[in-house]
Amino acid sequence: MQKNISEALDELRKIDAKDVDAISERLNDFSTMMAYYRCAIMEIETKFNVLNEEFSLQYDRNPINGMKSRLKSLASIKGKMEKKGLPFTVEDIEENINDIAGIRVICSFPNDVYMLADALLKQDDITLVKKKDYIENPKPNGYRSLHLIVSVPIFLAKEKRPMKVEIQLRTIAMDFWASLEHQLRYKKDFEFTENMAKELLYCADLSAELDSKMESLRKLTINDASEIDE
Repeated sequence: MQKNISEALDELRKIDAKDVDAISERLNDFSTMMAYYRCAIMEIETKFNVLNEEFSLQYDRNPINGMKSRLKSLASIKGKMEKKGLPFTVEDIEENINDIAGIRVICSFPNDVYMLADALLKQDDITLVKKKDYIENPKPNGYRSLHLIVSVPIFLAKEKRPMKVEIQLRTIAMDFWASLEHQLRYKKDFEFTENMAKELLYCADLSAELDSKMESLRKLTINDASEIDE
């Protein structure tokens, strides 16, 4: 808990000075909230690790290439609450912000994205809050990923508490494109042009074509023949 409070104090320094005193009075509440979100991330990571192990035994390969997690800072959360015109309280934050805890799951093939998402959502302690399929319906800039907001319980000493986590599932190619697109589009002291946006969209289409071809090749493998029809 001491570490959590120290981290929260660091975050307070990024918030407007006039708000620090009011927030400091509830520092323990904010620290506890962030600790709960970290626990929720661990719960989801464990579920995906178990699924990855199961599928590796069943199909002799790992559908998950990697996982990344992140927790929004208090400063970022405060800015988001202000945009929504909502008070900066623990109760309002938990009710209105869905992406404080986030996990990105990098999959080998497009089919793995949906296979893992379906397997997770079938678990009886997972509740789907929201789903956005940017693979089936890419964003105008070419971004592709499957987004899920889920509620998962964390088991504390004296209570079970539901917490929301944002999950992004995407292929290696989708993650490669998204990471570089972000670096190029938001590079400091540089004007991002319309021609660059068109080139990036073209690259996104090439990335999707690569995923499609690799998926087709995967379907030709003998070991996965039974998996495809399931």
